[in-house]
Amino acid sequence: MVYKKYRSACIIIVELLNYHNDKKLNTREAAMPKDVVIITGANSGIGHWIARALYESGTPVTGIDLTDENMGEMNSIVCDVTNQVNVSSAIKQIIEQWGRIDVLVNNACLALLTPFDEKSPEEFNRELEVNLFGYVNMIRAVFPQMKKQGSGVIHNVSSAVGITGFEGLSGYVSAKGAIESLTRTLAIEFEKFGIIVNLIHPPLTRTSSSLPLGIPEPLMADAEVVGRKLAKKIGSHKKTVTPGFMELTGVISSRLFPDSLGRYLSRKASEARRNSSKM
Repeated sequence: MVYKKYRSACIIIVELLNYHNDKKLNTREAAMPKDVVIITGANSGIGHWIARALYESGTPVTGIDLTDENMGEMNSIVCDVTNQVNVSSAIKQIIEQWGRIDVLVNNACLALLTPFDEKSPEEFNRELEVNLFGYVNMIRAVFPQMKKQGSGVIHNVSSAVGITGFEGLSGYVSAKGAIESLTRTLAIEFEKFGIIVNLIHPPLTRTSSSLPLGIPEPLMADAEVVGRKLAKKIGSHKKTVTPGFMELTGVISSRLFPDSLGRYLSRKASEARRNSSKM
């Protein structure tokens, strides 16, 4: 019990010190006006609204997704992030158009709600391909250009369930847990090249990926609101980027009480799905 209290206090202190130091040191909190930004998973959800807000501000932004039907007049490339040839072609096209790459937002997402014993190996692997190896493919593709420039920011969008766990999302949660560790490792490796690698932690948000989970709507945020808030922080050098301070406390809570929060959210979502099926 004493150890748990000590550990909890240490996590809170470290996270708040990081937040304070970022402010004190005037760590860069947003992209520069002419920064060239790439966003995957940009056709819908949070990624779409980040791209839309950046486009409206005049930022050179390119959205990447399996389809671009919702991208309108924004610059977009249809690309499967799990296909290395597709990814290499897309990045080459962006460099030819803009001459550089300043920020990558890895946001592509696939979440399949199926119990582990009912999920096929193909489904599990597909979740890893999109949510983990898709990120890796994008990072590998932009790294040479960022290294050449001596600068760049790579944001990997994570999720609290990658810390807490969530019933029925074994593939997605496994990938997000790996993203947490990958990001911290690459932050160390890439620092000498002037490249920042960090995490974006949005709150639970109403998107096409989250709706099947059955999480009660009052517990989820609006995708446009979240996306527009995050757009103001794209390019930030903070270790963990959130829409606001309240969301940061949510990340801290997830790290403090992973088991309790994972079980609570799983139970609430399961109850909501059962109630919905009765209607």
